Amino acid sequence: MLKYIAIKSRIYIESTVISYLVARPSNNLILAARQSASRQLWEDYADRFEFVISQVVLAEIQQGDVTAAQQRIEITSRLTVLENLPEIDILVQKLLDSGAVPRNSRPDAQHIAIATVHSVEYLVSWNHKHIVNEHKREHINYVCQAAGFQPITICTPAELMEDIQVKEPIEKHPEFDPETYTDPILEECYRIKAEISAQFKTQEEFSAYLKALEEKGKRNGLKYVSYYDPCKHIPPEKSDDDD
Repeated sequence: MLKYIAIKSRIYIESTVISYLVARPSNNLILAARQSASRQLWEDYADRFEFVISQVVLAEIQQGDVTAAQQRIEITSRLTVLENLPEIDILVQKLLDSGAVPRNSRPDAQHIAIATVHSVEYLVSWNHKHIVNEHKREHINYVCQAAGFQPITICTPAELMEDIQVKEPIEKHPEFDPETYTDPILEECYRIKAEISAQFKTQEEFSAYLKALEEKGKRNGLKYVSYYDPCKHIPPEKSDDDD
């Protein structure tokens, strides 16, 4: 008798989600709602999806407050880590060159490119500046599709759970502007991202940095996985300008 194994959809967990997961409970309504949505996704949907991260996530969550960083590392210790590939560097550069992601936000472009190249179905984040920004998602998907990749769904944990009909509706804040909103958790995430990005002038430098961390992780027993399927990648046609 044949046995069919259901393949779980994959969710790329960006570092801001992990930061909300381990942060001390807050009385701030918006911050608390994000913490609640992050926990609900983490606790109620782990059996329905495969959560994945990357070396960029690991690099970011290890920065900042030592105690919080250790908690972030521990909570992600069993997650699948996606391998860094040459195709990712190419897509990152396209995202930066096109303005889909600002040049001073290289780590955020890396998150998007990694999830896209590895055909991850969803990327969840609370980074409304450069990742789940409503005004940039279409541009991001256009660049990825033009590069020959199937666009992925970029969303917040709340949006993802609403889309698959959670039992409890997510609380709405009609006058809330997610693009300008900050709280202590986000401020630390943005600061860490900016500090990492400022260290590197080119994608080659950043990629070499990630590769060195990856090699160190492998020596320490960390396993890296690739879901990249070249057959699904349709290289863009060369124009006369490319000659």
